[in-house]
Amino acid sequence: MSEGLRTITYPVKDLARAKALFGSLLGVEPYVDEAYYVGFRAPGGPEVGLDPNGHAKGLTAPVPYWHVADIKASLAGLVDAGAAVVQDIQDVGGGTLIASVKDADGNDVGLVQEAS
Repeated sequence: MSEGLRTITYPVKDLARAKALFGSLLGVEPYVDEAYYVGFRAPGGPEVGLDPNGHAKGLTAPVPYWHVADIKASLAGLVDAGAAVVQDIQDVGGGTLIASVKDADGNDVGLVQEAS
């Protein structure tokens, strides 16, 4: 069961340029600013993430990440419904798990399970 859409991650080729663009758009500084991920939390909106490795992972467009209580069950349910795994479950730090799939129309769908 989904806890809602709370993160959108953009694959970017030039992290510095993308960080400047989204900083200007959102009017906030990133709360995470690492070489592998930059994350913004703007009031009233979802987290916006910038992934400089996204294109290498096969991502070609922004990925909406649905927050779920049980990522293993959610991923299995999406695969059973016809989705193909793009990125299997991985820990991105502190126990937070992510995964992504492509649906039958080629749309990317991400999952996040926050650390407990």
